[in-house]
Amino acid sequence: MKSLSVSSIALASLLSLSPSTRAADAIVPLPLLPGYNSEADPGWHFSASPYLWAAGVDGTVGQFGLPPASLDSKFSNIINELDFAFMGMVEGRNDRFSIFSDVIYTKISMSDASPKGILTQNIGVTSQTFTGFFGGGYSVLANGRDHLDVIAGARVWYASTELSLQGGPLNGISRTDSATWVNAVAGVRGTYFLSDALYLTGWGNVGAGQAKLDWDVAAAVGYQIKDSLSAVAGYRALGVNYSHDGFVFDVVQQGPILGLVYHF
Repeated sequence: MKSLSVSSIALASLLSLSPSTRAADAIVPLPLLPGYNSEADPGWHFSASPYLWAAGVDGTVGQFGLPPASLDSKFSNIINELDFAFMGMVEGRNDRFSIFSDVIYTKISMSDASPKGILTQNIGVTSQTFTGFFGGGYSVLANGRDHLDVIAGARVWYASTELSLQGGPLNGISRTDSATWVNAVAGVRGTYFLSDALYLTGWGNVGAGQAKLDWDVAAAVGYQIKDSLSAVAGYRALGVNYSHDGFVFDVVQQGPILGLVYHF
């Protein structure tokens, strides 16, 4: 990754490298229980889905009262500063009804030397991002294991960035800027089996609320390894446009996804 400029003029470029601007938190709802047949196997069925979303991000961000800055970061750059990440979904389905949640949390930190090193020797950046989708669905079309659902719910966003000065007369001084917002979203998702084990899955939803726009689309191919386990691979794009009191988060994240779905 290119070295960070830590002068007061270039603080915006530091922010553009934080996960609150990259949101390497992607929400990847693996939409249905591929092995579930409501007619042959009634009652509640559940799944848990850990996954990886190798997403890059581009857009515009602004924090700490600074003018919004453009960003364009690849996933290969983001992963170098990643401290911790969790991505996963749980779902319950009973006949045509389903409830599900899909969350991602990331923490990224970095540090770079001050160009002059007079007032401080280093400037550190620690950023945390949480994104969660919580909702339910109803199958308007159902044929065995094939489903088309209408879905609705809320997507919660949280982004926080801390700047800390290390060394020199200003050692220990830090400042944090953060925001939390919620949007209502609705859309469709579905699964279609091409064979006993191979299936297509995808979703699309859009909404707004405290953000001007919030949208999410994806398409993937799944393979049912056995009754209790499936693997999924595909591509996903997620966008949000939020602005309030000088905090700007207008980004699009996209990249390949890879996950496992455990059924129980």
